[in-house]
Amino acid sequence: MSSMSSRLLVSATWCCAMLLSPAPGLAQHGATNGEWRSYGGDLGSTKYSALDEIDATNFDDLRIAWRWQSADGALDLDALREQIPQLSIRGFQATPLMVEGILYLSTALYQAAAVDAGTGDTVWVHDPKAYLGGLPTHAYRSRGVAYWTDGQEARIFWGTSEGYLLAVDAASGQPVLAFGDNGRVDLTQGIPRATRGETNYRGRNLLGVASPPIIAHDVVVTPTIISDYVTRREAPPGWLKGIDARTGETKWMFRSVPQADDFGADTWLNESWRYSGNVNVWSLLSADDELGYVYLPTGTATSDYYGGHRLGDNLFAESLVALDIETGQRMWHFQAVHHGVWDFDFPAAPNLIDITVDGRSVQAVAQVSKQGFTYVFDRVTGDPVWPIEERPVATDSDLDGEVLSPTQPFPTKPPPFEYQGISINDLVDFTPEIRAMAVEAVKDFRLGPLFTPPMLSVEGGLQGTIQRPNIAGGASWTGAATDPESGLLYVPSENRLSVLKYYTPDPAEGGNLRYTQGPFNSGTLPVMPQGLPLFKPPYSRMTAIDLNTGELAWMQPNGDGDRLRNHPLLRELDLGPLGGEGHGGPLLTKTLLVSALSAGGSDGGPRLVARDKATGEIVGSVDLPAGAIGTPMTYRHEGTQYIALTIGGEVPELIALSLP
Repeated sequence: MSSMSSRLLVSATWCCAMLLSPAPGLAQHGATNGEWRSYGGDLGSTKYSALDEIDATNFDDLRIAWRWQSADGALDLDALREQIPQLSIRGFQATPLMVEGILYLSTALYQAAAVDAGTGDTVWVHDPKAYLGGLPTHAYRSRGVAYWTDGQEARIFWGTSEGYLLAVDAASGQPVLAFGDNGRVDLTQGIPRATRGETNYRGRNLLGVASPPIIAHDVVVTPTIISDYVTRREAPPGWLKGIDARTGETKWMFRSVPQADDFGADTWLNESWRYSGNVNVWSLLSADDELGYVYLPTGTATSDYYGGHRLGDNLFAESLVALDIETGQRMWHFQAVHHGVWDFDFPAAPNLIDITVDGRSVQAVAQVSKQGFTYVFDRVTGDPVWPIEERPVATDSDLDGEVLSPTQPFPTKPPPFEYQGISINDLVDFTPEIRAMAVEAVKDFRLGPLFTPPMLSVEGGLQGTIQRPNIAGGASWTGAATDPESGLLYVPSENRLSVLKYYTPDPAEGGNLRYTQGPFNSGTLPVMPQGLPLFKPPYSRMTAIDLNTGELAWMQPNGDGDRLRNHPLLRELDLGPLGGEGHGGPLLTKTLLVSALSAGGSDGGPRLVARDKATGEIVGSVDLPAGAIGTPMTYRHEGTQYIALTIGGEVPELIALSLP
């Protein structure tokens, strides 16, 4: 089958899916019974709870009920840093779970803990000492754990920086000896080129885990991280495993880089599937327990920024893939970027929600993206809810050997939630003088729309392509939230740029790529004088999208942006809110949209804000003792509603807020 035919065939099995799937069931209704049993509140990643004790009338009255210091702070960090200078405990990105009065979470150093939901007292801590198993693939960070029970026993699952999936007893924190090898499964086993004990050229592990697993139908599926920093074309592929939650047995493996006669192998020209890697799910997963489907938001192929050694569309890179969670069978897929070289991998869990479109009920899945699009599909069949058009894009990169796709997919609805591409008209224009500074700043760079080809930096000439959104994305791992009552999706995003710099790795040091990326934020960049912004605002925003109509409901800047508004060249201009105070993950309750901002508190510091869900107006604000790290969650314990989130500090903390 040709590359084009593979591209156009959304699924080889969607007809079977329609015939065999159950009748439409209940919507994804969010967290239930005052608990929070999955990272996103439910398996559909709605981040929604119907709790309503905390509302617009009392949000300002929230107070810290208790604080829990990360268990990493109790380690002998000085001694560890003598062995491991790079060690850090600041990546405490977890969103805790709450089940039967206990919070469960993981730390930056991959310890797991159980904490009393009412007092913040430690129930147990399990330290697998993953920090002694080599440097993490990218950074010390962990976003949380997964909970499983069969009604008789309950387990906590999470992954580590050394590529193990761990299972402990939820009551005691002790390893489940019947699971895998005395409580752990080696995720590197069966993955080509992921040899345990070997490291990449930076001395880091080849495969690790930063995001929590998802569990449905007694099957555990765990995201993995594979290094984006490469000098060789050979890399481990991010194949996904379905692991039996009871035994640790691998039930199936989905080859995200297809092999030989697999569907999609023909999209890797010159049999480049033989050595290419990545195409992993590094972020978070979602599942429909009733359908029995798990949804995979996949990453870019090796290397993220140059594809001259992997010509073709490269399925299943930068795709949303639906699998039968019990068998691993691919039910449908959609590739959002063909032959990606912009690092526009899917950064967040897909959101599952039932909507009504033109009078028709749709069991939908909505995937927000780094490029600022929201892709909306029937989650049973993979059919787009609104047309997604293949449109011509530029292909004239000057990177030798690169052959870009002549078209890319563009959703016709909803509209983008973030700025895309750059032209002179997008440059800041607060005053004519500031606009002139911006024009000068970009004069040596290639400008253009989304998917403008990357370019080399030439001494005395062009200094590369300005990419917007940047490689971290418009949307990021914090993702979106969906309201099952209204059908609205809420997504935070940032308005930032990247300029990629390239070099040829030294073959004497093992390099065999023609090009790879240089250090980020290096070389000549389009920098404005005196810290002024390059683009028009807002610099971060929160957007509400009506998934019933495919239209934007509202957009609000994420914060006032007083740091910029008080700039000597701007403070007399009476500018409105500029945003730029982060893109903290959203939490939805019955009446509120809650998220963290990095500034704007009563002392100018970080805060937690509540917005009116219908308008986006801020209706409440409470100061935080330090900047938020993870996405907040909410729960009820002994009649009291709490909001909990992780925050920074010398030793990061989990805090819980409640009403007096």
